[in-house]
Amino acid sequence: MEFVEPIKKPEDIKAIKELLRQHSQRDVLFFVLGINTGITIRDLLSLKVKDVWVHGEPKQFLTIPDFHTCQEKAFYLNRSVSRELTTYLSKNNADQNDYLFKSKKNNNPITRQQAYRIVNQAAKDAGMTGKIGTHTLRKTFAYHAYRKGIAISIIARILNHHSSSETLHYIGIDKHEKNIVKVDVNL
Repeated sequence: MEFVEPIKKPEDIKAIKELLRQHSQRDVLFFVLGINTGITIRDLLSLKVKDVWVHGEPKQFLTIPDFHTCQEKAFYLNRSVSRELTTYLSKNNADQNDYLFKSKKNNNPITRQQAYRIVNQAAKDAGMTGKIGTHTLRKTFAYHAYRKGIAISIIARILNHHSSSETLHYIGIDKHEKNIVKVDVNL
């Protein structure tokens, strides 16, 4: 597997969302869910509507079996994800057992190759020149969580990394780099 980069600039993320929105709401949801949860591509593609949607609205948490610990892992579905889920599922007549990212050709989920093409082409169309792939979604989540002040130990746990230094390397942060964190309690 080739090394890919996180999307570090918020304006690049916004541009990619807009480009994807012009093409397919499914693809926007795929991108937004990936960058807001850090879920692996394998888990993203295996999601079914019932995993994220109940009684006509988005769930607050998505739970996925963690193969490393044999326990369930919860991922918060924030406002951005909820908004895209609502837009996507209100337009589709999806069954609870349908794959969330269903192929347009059959009832299976999109393939890893198709997911790669979606993310990579949108990044190119947005003018990005770095190496971008499906793993970029997970790295983007971790990079921005770190930049927003989430403890690296928590991010490492979400990503199933063994150490904070492994996570810092993964998201392209030099551990000696000075990081200004905005701690906004806003009580």
